Amino acid sequence: MAAFWDASALVPLCVPGQAGRGGKELLREHGLVVWWGSPVEVSSALLRLERDGYLTGSETQKAADRLDMLRRTWREVQPVGEVRDLAEAQLRLYALRAADALQLAAALVWCRQRPRRRTFVCHDLRLQDAARRAGFTVTDF
Repeated sequence: MAAFWDASALVPLCVPGQAGRGGKELLREHGLVVWWGSPVEVSSALLRLERDGYLTGSETQKAADRLDMLRRTWREVQPVGEVRDLAEAQLRLYALRAADALQLAAALVWCRQRPRRRTFVCHDLRLQDAARRAGFTVTDF
């Protein structure tokens, strides 16, 4: 069954050696559903890791290649008005940043606002809390 993957959970899938067994198993178990803006967030994180010296240029390229490969397999929630409206509502309900509110809103659009028994994969603690409070089953690896 598919799960919604926040950008914070996609980054370790892209960086060589970071996802570990748990991430790979979760990926096999749950297909990828992502927000339209996630590739931009992941690319930003990868380049920041390179600038900060955690990744070499070669490792960054391998991670970008992995992102491209994952992108061919995922379902993407498009930037429709419903996502924007739900994101604004999430900002009133939870202490989220704009990008995180868009992630949560995209997940809600994906599940037609019925998050019960739907999985939300995320590494960000604040977004995990909001997703859990919204009704998702939240997991990390």
